[in-house]
Amino acid sequence: MSNATQSVAAARINSLLDANSFVEIGQAVTARTTDFNMTEKKAPSDGVITGYGVIDGSLVYVYSQDASVLNGTVGEMHAKKIAKIYDLALKVGAPVIGLVDCAGLRLQEATDALEAFGEIYLKQTLASGVVPQITAVFGTCGGGMAVVPALTDFTFVEAKKGRLFVNTPNALEGNRVEKCDSASAQFQSEETGLVDGIGTEEEILGQIRTLVSLLPENNEDNDSFKECTDDLNRVCDDIAGCTGDTAIALSRIADDGEFFETKAAYGQDIVTGFLRLNGATVGAVANRSESYDAEGNKTEVSDGTLSARGARKAADFVKFCDAFEIPVLTLTNVTGFKATLCNEKMMAKSVGEMVHAFASATVPKVNVVVGKAYGTAYVAMNSKSVGADMVYAWDTAEIGMMDASLAAKIMYEGADASTLNEKAAEYKELQNGIASAAARGYVDTVIKAEDTRKYVIGAFEMLFTKREDRPSKKHGTV
Repeated sequence: MSNATQSVAAARINSLLDANSFVEIGQAVTARTTDFNMTEKKAPSDGVITGYGVIDGSLVYVYSQDASVLNGTVGEMHAKKIAKIYDLALKVGAPVIGLVDCAGLRLQEATDALEAFGEIYLKQTLASGVVPQITAVFGTCGGGMAVVPALTDFTFVEAKKGRLFVNTPNALEGNRVEKCDSASAQFQSEETGLVDGIGTEEEILGQIRTLVSLLPENNEDNDSFKECTDDLNRVCDDIAGCTGDTAIALSRIADDGEFFETKAAYGQDIVTGFLRLNGATVGAVANRSESYDAEGNKTEVSDGTLSARGARKAADFVKFCDAFEIPVLTLTNVTGFKATLCNEKMMAKSVGEMVHAFASATVPKVNVVVGKAYGTAYVAMNSKSVGADMVYAWDTAEIGMMDASLAAKIMYEGADASTLNEKAAEYKELQNGIASAAARGYVDTVIKAEDTRKYVIGAFEMLFTKREDRPSKKHGTV
């Protein structure tokens, strides 16, 4: 292969990192095996460039697979170079970023490649919850290699050339790639819950830089702050109209209007992502019933319920935030659980995982009820009863068992319309009103929508030194 082709892996690293900051490690490493005439094949760096550099001044470790060298296949020394990067990252406490473009395991090295590849799984598992891990797929990432992004915290896939799969589309019974391209970036981002974003190579590298700037370097680093020049008491005049698409509401609350959404195409009834409040990174989880495109056109409307996919997405995100001491903000606007056969298959399990994630998280947790909060779906969404430290509610919000009209129909079955309307109004006043929830301490403060930013900033500042004792155990099992 030509040097121009070979330099793609290095070019990706140089585009990702601050200028002239990359230091390569293991440049002279090459394959050990002599089987199948491997000694005659040139394999510079054994097909992967590894080293370290900085992003906005923060240290990161990087590996970039070189598809021009033996098709980027993973051999023994290739895998050991990646494992070495993980060893250094764990010692120092810095994120690991993998730039993947790989044709799979190297057949010429068989068990040596398999054994070394297993080391990558082990190192990723040891690093989980200790340092952030990010994967970007620019070419093929198939078979056992597809488990690598699954063991990291965030995954991005190049929209046109990125291929992510365990089994190729044509290997699936009854399927062909023309029918359903299950390896495509779009399919993986919408259907699997693994992919955080897709785009061009340039867009993905930019997203990773932004993400790294928001994250702590490790689970003991609490210095991921940025000086805030935005008014801490800024009034959010138009936020009341954003209860449908809460990604927009979160951008209104955030410092300088910047919100970084994760897994935007998956489980779209839940929004997850990061924002800064008074310069500190906060993780956000919010219900969503409307979606808009970049031009402001409404692209999707749902019934305001929580899906199994949304619950699973929220659970994974809260677990990450808790592991890295990132406070969690929730915006609640949910009417129940999505009632479809597909959702019912995984609903209880997924909601259980979400409840466990919220309840077991010891980071500061603030909930703002911005719309309807009905039934156990509301309870599951970081309510006071499952451990929220502070709960606010907009003065237009509702908290209760269910919609007042439906409750009246159940309690007064067979009554005429006039009676049902009267009882529905009574039920709404007595059971769904914010006043009744606040009177019982389920809501700490009733606020105006436009004052949300100053209240949540104040709450997180108050909770900054939060400490919480939990029962002694190895880990939960949910």
